[in-house]
Amino acid sequence: MKENTYVVIMAGGIGSRFWPYSRNAYPKQFLDVLGVGKSLLQLTYYRFLDICDKENIYIVSNRKYESLIKEQLPDLTDDQILLEPNRRNTAPCIAYASYKIAQKNPNAVMVVTPADHAIFMEKLFTETVAKAVDSASKGNRLITLGIKPNRPETGYGYIQYVHDDKNFAKKVKTFTEKPQYDLALKFLESGDFVWNAGIFIWDVPSIIQAFEEHLPDISDAFSAINKFYYTEKEQKHIEEIYSHTKGISIDYGVMEKAGNVFVVLGDFGWSDLGSWSSLHEIREKNGDENVISANSLTYEVKNSLIMSDKKEKLIVVQGLDGYLVADSDDVLLICEKDNEKQFRSFVSDVKNEKGEKYI
Repeated sequence: MKENTYVVIMAGGIGSRFWPYSRNAYPKQFLDVLGVGKSLLQLTYYRFLDICDKENIYIVSNRKYESLIKEQLPDLTDDQILLEPNRRNTAPCIAYASYKIAQKNPNAVMVVTPADHAIFMEKLFTETVAKAVDSASKGNRLITLGIKPNRPETGYGYIQYVHDDKNFAKKVKTFTEKPQYDLALKFLESGDFVWNAGIFIWDVPSIIQAFEEHLPDISDAFSAINKFYYTEKEQKHIEEIYSHTKGISIDYGVMEKAGNVFVVLGDFGWSDLGSWSSLHEIREKNGDENVISANSLTYEVKNSLIMSDKKEKLIVVQGLDGYLVADSDDVLLICEKDNEKQFRSFVSDVKNEKGEKYI
C-alpha cells in the first residue's frame, strides 16, 4: 500500500491573516511559526514520511517560491515540485497534481494537505490518515478529515454526517463552506457538525471522475496535456492552462456537489494556524494569558500576543487586553488579535496607499 500512497502538499498561499510576518516574498508556510526550528512546510513534509516514501511527496506552490522550497526540502526532485504561474485556489492546484500522479501511477491513493497546519499528536494523526488511505483505496469515495468544533468559526467548512458506529468513514449529509456566524453557531449548538480540516484522501480514479463530472473545464485542460507530464514541456503547458483557468476551491467546486463524500473523524490536536488568534490559542502562555516571543516588558497586559524577531529591540507594552503587537522588519502592527477580517483590509489598504514593498 505504501508504494501506492502519494502526498500532495499545497504551499502556494500568502497567509494574509498572518501579516506582517507572512509576506508575499516569504509567506508563513516557510516560517518557523511554532518556534521549533523548522518551518511549517518542513514539519508537514516530515510528518508524512511515515505515510509514504519521500519520492511520493509532491509540493504544489507558486513558481516564485521554487528556490525557498528547494532550500527547505533539498531531497525533492524537480518532478516533485509543481509550480503554478498564478494563484487559482485549490481546485486547479489539486487537479494539476491528480492528473500528473495518474500518469505515473493510475492506482495511486492521494493525501492532499495544506502546508500550514499544526498537529500535536502526530502518532494518532498518522494512524488516522493510514486508516483513511485504506478506506479510500476501496474506491468511489472522496474522504475529508473532520474535527470536533469548539467555537462558531466562520473560516472553516462544516460537515454534517450520518452517525454510523460500524464504519470508520462516515457518509456526509451536508457540506457547507465558511458559513456566516449565526449559522456556524447553530452548527456548533446542534452537535451534528464537524469542521472540515482541509485534508483530503481519495484514489486517483475517484478524484478524476469528480473533476470530469463537476469541473469539466478544469478536467479537460489538465487531461489534455497527459503526455507532457514528467517531460521538459510540462511547465510550458501549465503556463498556458493557468492563463485561462478559473479560480475555484475544491470545496465549492467538488465537495459540496459530489454524492460520494465521506468524513473520517479525528481528534489529534489540530490547528490550521490561519490567523494570529489561532497561534495565540496553541502557544504556551504566561499567567496573564499572554504569548510573548520578544524582548519585552509588559504592564497590565492580558490575553495578548507580542512578537518580534529583533532581540536587540525592547518593546514596552501597557494596558492592552486581547491585542496583537507584531514588530516585523519594516512594519509594526498593533491591533485587536481576534478580529480576523480586519487583516485583509489592512493588507489591501497598505498595498493601495503605501505600496507593494510592505506586503
